[in-house]
Amino acid sequence: MDTIGDFLTRLRNALKARHKYVIVPASNLKFAMSEILREQGYIESVERIENDKQGDLRITLKYSNGNPAIIGLKRISTPGLRRYSKASETPRVLAGLGIAIISTPQGVMTDKQARQMNVGGEVLCHIW
Repeated sequence: MDTIGDFLTRLRNALKARHKYVIVPASNLKFAMSEILREQGYIESVERIENDKQGDLRITLKYSNGNPAIIGLKRISTPGLRRYSKASETPRVLAGLGIAIISTPQGVMTDKQARQMNVGGEVLCHIW
């Protein structure tokens, strides 16, 4: 099962349904991705909710004038076909208007941070 794909699909569906928040099963990778989305201004907040199992993440979505802050989400690297990029070939999303989330040896970061740190890694998704 593709947990990152499921995470992105839950976000996409919640945004289309104009929900105030979405709850997803927690993992360190999903929390790191959510923190990047918060720092970049795509979501309001993210908080961990503890339960008997692995826990959940409650992600508060962001809207401006009734329109979602996230226009599009696209999964790039899938379990069946992993996509990697070198530091010199880090992708730009919509000529810098969007972000690519990349899993690097130094942690999960945006494409801009990866270029500044001169590291490559697995391109998880594009957000715009």
